[in-house]
Amino acid sequence: MENRLILASSSPFRKQVLEKVTPHFSSFSPDIDESPQKDESAQQLVVRLAEQKALAGAASYPQHLIIGSDQVCCIDGEIVGKPGNHVNAVKQLSRASGKTIMFYTGLALYNSQTQHMESLVDTFEVGFRELSPSLIERYLNSEQPYNCAGSFKSEGSGIVLFKYLRGDDPNTLIGLPLIKLCGLLEAQNYPLL
Repeated sequence: MENRLILASSSPFRKQVLEKVTPHFSSFSPDIDESPQKDESAQQLVVRLAEQKALAGAASYPQHLIIGSDQVCCIDGEIVGKPGNHVNAVKQLSRASGKTIMFYTGLALYNSQTQHMESLVDTFEVGFRELSPSLIERYLNSEQPYNCAGSFKSEGSGIVLFKYLRGDDPNTLIGLPLIKLCGLLEAQNYPLL
């Protein structure tokens, strides 16, 4: 059973988070269309994508527990993706300045042997300080978080940007709600650690 855990993600951050509770897993990069559907809420989007990521491995891993996860950041109720470059990151952080933004992380665990899927959404609030243009530039030049939703890494020097962080599990902000995942894995009799 220990070698039956699969992480449907190419994210190095999610792999690091999962390693906190088990070294026994493999991973693959799910190839799915991550475009939002018409009138789809942030919560609906992340659950759908987490489930699709988990299902993407079902044929290759027919007797496994497959973890799918997806995350979006919302500023003023609008879904904001990964910035991809410096210019977009400046825009995202400038827009987040002085505001509370929400992160929605979808988590799915699919048992490909029994074809049973469990999924959920975990939320996390990030309160930003008033950010000066010079602080934004210094931060982005230091950490270059262009592949991170919201344009920051909370586990790194991004902490200088915040007034507060609110949520049940700091790993949720990194993209994998580990506390809730442990509960799902235990329900499948998967041994942690």
